[in-house]
Amino acid sequence: MKMDEKLEKILARFAEVQHLLLSAQGDEYAELACEYAILEEPVAAINAWQKLLKRKAEAIELLEDDDFKELAQNDLDEVQLKLPDLEKAVKLALLPKDEMDERSAILEIRPAAGGDEAALFAGDMFELYRRFSEKKGWKFDVVSISQTELSGFREGVAEITGKSVFSFLKYESGVHRVQRVPSTESQGRIHTSTITVAVLPKAEEVDVNIKDEDLRIDVFRASGAGGQHVNKTESAVRITHLPTGIVVAIQEEKSQHRNRLRAMQILRARLYERQRQELHDARAADRKSQLGTGDRSERIRTYNFPQGRVTDHRINLTLYKLSQVMAGELDEIVDGLAQQAQIEALGSWD
Repeated sequence: MKMDEKLEKILARFAEVQHLLLSAQGDEYAELACEYAILEEPVAAINAWQKLLKRKAEAIELLEDDDFKELAQNDLDEVQLKLPDLEKAVKLALLPKDEMDERSAILEIRPAAGGDEAALFAGDMFELYRRFSEKKGWKFDVVSISQTELSGFREGVAEITGKSVFSFLKYESGVHRVQRVPSTESQGRIHTSTITVAVLPKAEEVDVNIKDEDLRIDVFRASGAGGQHVNKTESAVRITHLPTGIVVAIQEEKSQHRNRLRAMQILRARLYERQRQELHDARAADRKSQLGTGDRSERIRTYNFPQGRVTDHRINLTLYKLSQVMAGELDEIVDGLAQQAQIEALGSWD
């Protein structure tokens, strides 16, 4: 559909919703009011843009009149300066929204290459996202942590609850690389290690249909790092989704019931993300892979401690304030990724 057709369709629907609201009641009114609120921003941008186009046409027409030529030229120059930004605003307002952007998220961090140092950095990154969540006013709940003998992370899973969490964190999915001298390094050599970060939109029960017969549920005794603090009751839960082979094990809660609820929540999120990725892959089969796909085979960011820098390779952004980033100041990187995604999306217009 061409841009003009999209504009007219949105304006027509907005007018229709306004009319329907006059007589709507109850659930119908609430649904229409929600749609009205969604359409209000793009409609305002469309109206402002069309008004500016009308001014441009009028100014061009007045250029033919010697008495108004100078005035018309000044007006035309002003309009020409404003049009590009307003046209961009219209296109951005009309871009299809990711329906998951408003949701909370599940964060999963695991070491990849680098042994103990990768596990230690996984723990550092878990704390980075905890601090970023605190700065945003989000609730950061630890779902599961499995630690090594050196207090590194074999796995860290958290539920981050708040407004638009997924929209801020979805570009964090991928391989993160660290370059630093490990605390275990006696000769001061710089090591390179990697971890994987996965950010999944929190799934609701209606998003994924999980059949009981597709699950194998095992219970076992929970234990801490290295096997100490053995729990005398079988409160830990491991759920295996047989069709996909996805396994989720939770032992953080003392209650088997709570651990089972947590495990189902993580399983539901992973299955939902799998569905989303399959749909994305099908749609993207005939075009280049887009920013933010969360492809875990890609190195998306490097944290270089000797130089105090962090580089996001997708947008060629380098910041020499690694300590602030590790303290949870991610906004500059997150904003840059979101802007790049908008630029790529704008390029898809006819």
